[in-house]
Amino acid sequence: MSFSSANNVNSHRHRADGSWATSGQNGYTRSNVGAKLDGYFDRKELPMYKDKPYNYAASRRKPLYKGWRFTLAILGLLAGLLYWIGIFSSPSTRTKVKDTSKSTWSWLNSKPNPGGVDWDERREKVKEAFTVSWDAYEKYAWGSDLYLPNSKKGAQMTEGGMGWIIIDALDTLMIMNLTSRLSHARDWMTTSLNYDQDQEVNTFETTIRMLGGLLSAHYLSTTFPDMAPLIDDDQGAPGEDLYLEKATDLADRLLGAFDSDSGVPYASVNLRSLKGIQSHADGGASSTAEATSLQLEFKYLASLTGEKDYWDKAEKVMKVVDDNGMEDGLLPIFIYAHDGTFRGGNIRLGSRGDSYYEYLIKQYHQTSYEEPIYLDLWTQALAGVRKHLITYSKKSHFTILAERPNGLEAKIQPKMDHLVCFMPGTIASATTGGKTVADAKKAGKWGKQEQADLDLAIELTKTCWGMYKMTATGLAPEITFFEVDDPPKMEVDGPFTSAELVEGASAEWKDDYIIKGQDAHNLQRPETVETLFYMWRITGDVKYREWGWEMFKSFVNYTQAEGDGGYTSLASVLDVPPRLRDNMESFWLAETLKYFYLLFSPAELLPLESVVFNTEGHVLPRFKLMRGLKTGWERKQRDKDGKIVEKKRPMGEHEKGEDEEVKVTEGEKKVEDEKKEDKREKKEEAHEDGTGGSKKAEKTEKGKPPSTENAQDTGGAKSMRFKLYFDFGLFATMIAPAYGEHPAKYIARDHTISDPNVPYPPIRQGRGRNA
Repeated sequence: MSFSSANNVNSHRHRADGSWATSGQNGYTRSNVGAKLDGYFDRKELPMYKDKPYNYAASRRKPLYKGWRFTLAILGLLAGLLYWIGIFSSPSTRTKVKDTSKSTWSWLNSKPNPGGVDWDERREKVKEAFTVSWDAYEKYAWGSDLYLPNSKKGAQMTEGGMGWIIIDALDTLMIMNLTSRLSHARDWMTTSLNYDQDQEVNTFETTIRMLGGLLSAHYLSTTFPDMAPLIDDDQGAPGEDLYLEKATDLADRLLGAFDSDSGVPYASVNLRSLKGIQSHADGGASSTAEATSLQLEFKYLASLTGEKDYWDKAEKVMKVVDDNGMEDGLLPIFIYAHDGTFRGGNIRLGSRGDSYYEYLIKQYHQTSYEEPIYLDLWTQALAGVRKHLITYSKKSHFTILAERPNGLEAKIQPKMDHLVCFMPGTIASATTGGKTVADAKKAGKWGKQEQADLDLAIELTKTCWGMYKMTATGLAPEITFFEVDDPPKMEVDGPFTSAELVEGASAEWKDDYIIKGQDAHNLQRPETVETLFYMWRITGDVKYREWGWEMFKSFVNYTQAEGDGGYTSLASVLDVPPRLRDNMESFWLAETLKYFYLLFSPAELLPLESVVFNTEGHVLPRFKLMRGLKTGWERKQRDKDGKIVEKKRPMGEHEKGEDEEVKVTEGEKKVEDEKKEDKREKKEEAHEDGTGGSKKAEKTEKGKPPSTENAQDTGGAKSMRFKLYFDFGLFATMIAPAYGEHPAKYIARDHTISDPNVPYPPIRQGRGRNA
């Protein structure tokens, strides 16, 4: 089955605003009944990305019932009566009540071992949960992009399939040493995986899940040959480069998304035509987080292949974004691909905003601290978060990373997507670079700012853990609101001491958490266990492991489908017995269970100082800049308030002795550009006269072509040669910025450029397979 709406559906880190049934087209919140009816009438289509109901980006045609108000009222009454039966639900949203009295996991209620915790044993329990899910998928939906555990069947997102679940789980199979299952996955890749499809796909999701999954598999299989060892991928074997070959083919197709006027990638791309396609919603704007969370993958691929175009395309996005000069490093969540400007003023670190901030510090780590520009961006953004977005709950003073939906000057909204819970772990990692706190202190790299940042990470982690502790199932909802003061307390008003998360259904601290019915679902998300993993590795505090164990037991106890169906999502974390949704997210295998496994593993397994994890939990190595790869841009100068300023003018262009920074208007910039162009023309004219620049160039009036009075001295050839040279130079100068290159490089962009100072293989200036 093919899908007509691949481009609009948001990622696992990018759920749209409002309820589970929010319309993707208009952005308004529908009633639950309306959502159920939409599901019934649009049943022919399935979602491209699985954290959306299939009516989110389904057909845009207007259903018949919407035009008949009287009929709609009648249908609404009937739907209200039948709602809980689930007649109108899609396969992925249809619910089934789980009988928790018949758990197949006897160890769930076992008493603690008096001899101490056996973390290796707990890690094996995570591995068992993974194999239950994987084997169910392998039995009932092998090769499918979607898996429905209750229905025990699968479905494709594209006609030929994308390998969505298989590719996303490759590195988890390796880390858990599941050799036979990995071998089966490779066999499927060899015979069935083909990205040459006339299909529109989401640029970001395909990059982080598919490209990231393939690159991680390549890294682990070549660097750690004892992880799920296979003869097929040994050096010299026919399948040695299978992962990298598939990754390169996919990346070359995704590059078409970057072919916008600004260089900001389009929301989607057609895998066969390589044509980028703007979003069909949100005024055509791309998601900011999606556009700025492709860099780890493409930069690592550039380091592997020597294809500089991968690096340049991904890097240019960061310059375009930063050149907007947004206040305190906080960005609106939408950006236009055609001109690189932002849409609206919605500021948040939840859906559509989150992984921009994550990839700032991770780019700094990825290239082994050799690109300090990304540390500068991260430092500014974190300071902005503390200034504008950190607030506190009313009674218990829990730290909240809130939102500013109408801009930084407007009212703060005390809301946290579960997605935001990636941030504490990222902050902790940034304070030490992946080292333990103890090692960072020994190295003399610890001060008041590092301690303040770590304290913030600790408090935010506690807030996220509270989202789990307060529900009947022990699992967090998709979105949580908080009770706050009016006006809300900000960080500058502190410090504040948060309450302890004491046990008890009526514990007072729970009053500060607000879970709305439409936000109560659980999609098996990884962000909190991801943070627990970082916090454990960096602080060494065992409580984070214990919290993770309690969380894992809740997943096992309440999300297992009946029989051998594996694990699935929940309709509500507030209900016991729980109502099961019919969908297993691919990131359940790629991230959630992987982070549980690593949390209970020794720290020597994938040490944080050696690797970075992309936003889908795929493991990539840190590397040094080499083979011509380097930071190709600089930030525009800022004043003390962070606003962009021009460098000071030369003496004489304003009052003598005045050397303050001068803010630039568009008109002033245009005048400066015109002066530079005049100087360049004069230099070229002098060169053509054979003076080498020593002869005074002929003066021309602005806007008129150079004089040709001396053309007869050389039969007109010199004048014509100058005109051709000037026209071509001007053309190259105008078009080069679209490629982020010097004009000379643009002229030679489709040729291999050999440099004796650049190690073999040389960097290619052209795009991958089309070079």
